[in-house]
Amino acid sequence: MSRTQAAPELSVQPVGQLTLWQGAALYIGAVLGTGVIALPALAVRAAGPASLLAWIGLVLLSVPLAATFAALGARYPDGGGVSTYVRHAFGARAAAVVGWCFYFAVPAGAPAAGMFAGAYVATAVGGGRRTVVVTSVVLLILVAVANGFGLTVSGRLQLALAVLLVALLLTAVIAALPHAHLRNLHPFAPHGWSATGSAAALLVWSFAGWEAITHLAADFRRPARDLPRAAGLAVAVVGVLYLAVAATSVLVLGPAAGTAGAPLAELLTLGIGGTVHVVAAAAALLLTLGTMNAYFAGAAKLGAALGRDGALPTWFGHGSSAGEVPRRSLAVVSGLSALALAATTVTDVGPQPLVLLTTGSFVTVYALGTAAALRLLPRGSLSHRCALVALAAVAVLLVMTGWYLLWPLLVAAGALCYLRWRGATDPLRS
Repeated sequence: MSRTQAAPELSVQPVGQLTLWQGAALYIGAVLGTGVIALPALAVRAAGPASLLAWIGLVLLSVPLAATFAALGARYPDGGGVSTYVRHAFGARAAAVVGWCFYFAVPAGAPAAGMFAGAYVATAVGGGRRTVVVTSVVLLILVAVANGFGLTVSGRLQLALAVLLVALLLTAVIAALPHAHLRNLHPFAPHGWSATGSAAALLVWSFAGWEAITHLAADFRRPARDLPRAAGLAVAVVGVLYLAVAATSVLVLGPAAGTAGAPLAELLTLGIGGTVHVVAAAAALLLTLGTMNAYFAGAAKLGAALGRDGALPTWFGHGSSAGEVPRRSLAVVSGLSALALAATTVTDVGPQPLVLLTTGSFVTVYALGTAAALRLLPRGSLSHRCALVALAAVAVLLVMTGWYLLWPLLVAAGALCYLRWRGATDPLRS
């Protein structure tokens, strides 16, 4: 295959059941994670009101990133997602690397997200560490069972969660707006303009997820039409909600926004009253369940595709076709997530190490995915230009990640060793 020409589109008959709205809900769930609860406060603490510039910048960067992966998913609807795109662009070894980075990042990120939600529940009802662990276990079981019944059930659950989340966030913003004051924007950059970069580094976690739904592209009823539309809807909804919550937090809470442990709950309590900890716990559970559900769905499908393509044992390949349920791969993701939660609980190190491992892996996936897009998407097209902008943005994220890239490098070494052991070959490069 010529390196200067776009790869042929995969010929996949759409037999999936995901609708446009379910797909948009999965996107929203993947991106609109628990960060919206805590990160506005951390960003304000780092840069003051100038943190709003970091939010705006990352929302704008989400547009080319989401457009790039949606364009790839529409042209190559396959459960391998980013791994499939990288396979077409760079061969089997690179595809295995990016596939492993994503697949083995989810079992680390899922329990971390569950522990974040569990901390809010523990604050609301008590029980300390035990409540945190029990909440995490319940969330893991819920998303595993939902995905075990297939994407039709999982997609409907996600749509319901998305509606509840949008309603909750809009209620918080609208109820608190009468208490907003422009004087809270001064001083705008109390820690200097460079602090905006520090705030942006903190907020990167909130904008991961645009690649996750590409693994479900073939499960859309009409991938070529619905996937880009779902991504566009999700970018608009996520961008508006993030900016609304962040701006309202600054305008309403002022300097206190940097010390509020749960700014979203503070806004709700200020606007409509209620018990702050209960509201925060409810929001955390909804956000976390949506995020975990979307990532479990994508990772399970990816694992099946990797088994089909030889990057994982063929046992994983069951359920790789569109419309099938990859229960074996799902079982592995669920089991590894449980092990990660158990290890974190026994060692009492908290969720931070899991978060950092996950972040490093996803940045690596973005880097290889956007690089593949430059080779696969038609030159001169809008999607190709978006890929170029996205790759430049991801290069900045790689610099921010720093030492935590060591983990995806170890995972990459494991993938290459496995391929060497199997003696795998790439037919696309023959």
